[in-house]
Amino acid sequence: MTLHLVDDHDAATACVTTLVSSAIRATPSLVLGLPTGRTPMGLYRALRTAGLDWSRVRTFNLDEFATLTPDHPGSFRAFMDEHLFRHVNLAPASIGFLRGDAADDAAECARYEVAIAAAGGIDLLLVGLGGNGHIGFNEPGESLRAETHVVPLHESTRRANAERFGGDWRAVPASALTMGMRQVLSARRVVMMATGASKAEAVAAMLDGPLTTRCPASWLQAHPDATFVLDRAAVSARRAG
Repeated sequence: MTLHLVDDHDAATACVTTLVSSAIRATPSLVLGLPTGRTPMGLYRALRTAGLDWSRVRTFNLDEFATLTPDHPGSFRAFMDEHLFRHVNLAPASIGFLRGDAADDAAECARYEVAIAAAGGIDLLLVGLGGNGHIGFNEPGESLRAETHVVPLHESTRRANAERFGGDWRAVPASALTMGMRQVLSARRVVMMATGASKAEAVAAMLDGPLTTRCPASWLQAHPDATFVLDRAAVSARRAG
């Protein structure tokens, strides 16, 4: 486990930008797993102007809201198009994404598993941290699913995503499709970025607590090549020593 402790969100963004840029330059055919949300917005802005060649990169996003079409303004696909995809020379056929509007969610999840396997697995997976310790949309609970699956979303998660739905958390879909923990832990390298005091309790549970389904991100402790990029506010709840 590698920990990069930085002063603030901007410094965390710069750190992860360097890690991703170096990985793409070292492996032009990198298979890259990507998150959405407020935390990586600056990262995507920086990557757009980093002078990278995306022509051989393959991407897979962690998750997507159920029921939404790719062009729905609240969808994660629309988010990625807005913040990254349309700004770089990434081939459309190289963009892996779950379809929230699939007629058969189970079949769509199975298709995604096959697509990731056909790409050779994920070389570098970027992840964020939910305030309740979720990773992707793997929510805390009695158990965790290994495979890509449909998951009901906690109210706190829906509230955290309300901004893209006019501020009304009830307009956020009640479920989502997400990579499971097997896909997360099977990535050859994982980089976790978390910033701000609102993530402090989750960061403490992730790094210092036991491996538990009540904090899905805690399972990153068991990953052989996990890097955590955290600002000082995000580590403020960690125990001394």
